[in-house]
Amino acid sequence: MNDNPVESQFNGVITEVRKYRIKAGRREEFLTHFDTNVLPLQRSKGMAIVGPFRDVENGDTIVWLRIFPSLDDRKRMLDAFYESDEWKGGLKETTADMIESHSQAVVWLPGWILRGAR
Repeated sequence: MNDNPVESQFNGVITEVRKYRIKAGRREEFLTHFDTNVLPLQRSKGMAIVGPFRDVENGDTIVWLRIFPSLDDRKRMLDAFYESDEWKGGLKETTADMIESHSQAVVWLPGWILRGAR
């Protein structure tokens, strides 16, 4: 299996569309923390990440995508991330402390979109 979900799955991928409302005035702090600590750990577990993106209409909101080859891979990768020593050892609390609320949708992103985006 190719570990890059975007490169290996042109028939489509499982994609989490994640939206975080960051506590007032902390978006840039959160983005620095996210880019420095959270993203590298997720990528080390095999996830492809797109974003984060700053919501141009709401200064406290970011949106990002987390991409997996399949639902089985999603479960395996998320378990590896959330059960990691790094996440349990303080990263979870530091991250959650900056988030006011969050939502996600898990969608099937068809392969034709991936091919068109190249």
